[in-house]
Amino acid sequence: MSAAVADPAPAIFAALADPTRWRLLSTLAQQGEGTATTLAAELPVSRPAVIKHLGVLDEAGLVSRRRAGREVRFRVEPAQLDATARRMATLAASWDRRLAALKALAEE
Repeated sequence: MSAAVADPAPAIFAALADPTRWRLLSTLAQQGEGTATTLAAELPVSRPAVIKHLGVLDEAGLVSRRRAGREVRFRVEPAQLDATARRMATLAASWDRRLAALKALAEE
């Protein structure tokens, strides 16, 4: 992931918004690890398209890559997803408090 990105949330949400990337991430989570070739065999997209999608997921910090001989193997990096989920939970709790306060005010 680029060090210039102060807030990773927009890149994460953009990466997850694409159904193919979401499916790639889900497949990697189930399998533990995979190559562009093995992932392309499970999706209705070409290997070059899988590589591009994996690049977006990598830039967002959602997957990592490691070289194993001639292969490049990808795996899910849950830290960014966990941090984003915590951030969304905090935001949801804030809205819940605001809505509860508004309800209490309206009921007075």
